[in-house]
Amino acid sequence: MTRVGITIGDPSGIGPAITLKAIYELKGLADFVIIGDRWVFNQVSRCQGIKVSRFIDLNNVLRRGFRFGKIKASYGRASVEYLDTALSLFKNKEIDCLVTCPVSKEAVSLTGIKFNGHTEYLAKHTKTEEFGMLLLNKDLKISLITQHIPLKAVASKLKEELIYKNIFLTAASLKKLFLIKRPRLVVCGLNPHASDNGLLGKEENEIIRPIVEKIRNNLKVVIDGPISADAAIYKAKQKEYDCVIAMYHDQALIPLKLCGSDTGVNLTLGLPFIRTSPLHGTAFDIAENPRLARPHSLIEAIRLAVKLCNV
Repeated sequence: MTRVGITIGDPSGIGPAITLKAIYELKGLADFVIIGDRWVFNQVSRCQGIKVSRFIDLNNVLRRGFRFGKIKASYGRASVEYLDTALSLFKNKEIDCLVTCPVSKEAVSLTGIKFNGHTEYLAKHTKTEEFGMLLLNKDLKISLITQHIPLKAVASKLKEELIYKNIFLTAASLKKLFLIKRPRLVVCGLNPHASDNGLLGKEENEIIRPIVEKIRNNLKVVIDGPISADAAIYKAKQKEYDCVIAMYHDQALIPLKLCGSDTGVNLTLGLPFIRTSPLHGTAFDIAENPRLARPHSLIEAIRLAVKLCNV
């Protein structure tokens, strides 16, 4: 049976609650190894009447004054320690894949730890040079050229090598993990209307289009673009393409959440193991009431991790 490591994320967020609900829903699917703080987990497990047998308890959350829905450096540090423990489990071959619950970048930043997100942190600590984010739901697969960076920095990051490597990794992953023999890709433009042939920006004509043509000739994949993001995503939803290549974070996240947030999953490409996560954040606003936490995205993340481990 597949051994699935699950980190509970920020202990003050909805991670503990959705983890509990997800493993109850998926009992029998895998051998679950929960990584977190047992005392925090018990605060929500009492509400559900569910017991968890396999739990790696770091016991790293101060009980006095603990409340759900709060941003604290100690909670940020705890969530990073769960990740580090998961990495050790992989090194010792104790788990087969990893599913991560949401963390608070703000809380982690208060500790002084450099942390742009799970994707970058895991890549750094596994010495993975070429990695990417593939976001997907029941209708769409969207790969990101740039990830957790400010919008104003996106244009300057769009270099030929970055785009080429991302599309190559995406195509290879679609073949290996999703068994799509000849992936059909569509590339979004950066600017409105994909710049209207240079009227609204230069990135499409000077950077993106030449790379698409090069990839089409060299990699022998079906690839179109750049076209406007709305058209690209619509065509992919209509199954004209297998995957969209988006230029920046929200270009992908907005359509994914609009057309299927409950089935949304984040898959990290390029790591030496399968890692997925739900497509939402810590939800501090509802964390004090575990009954409001919806586990659907985490359930899909676990299902996908198990499926890909057995491809």
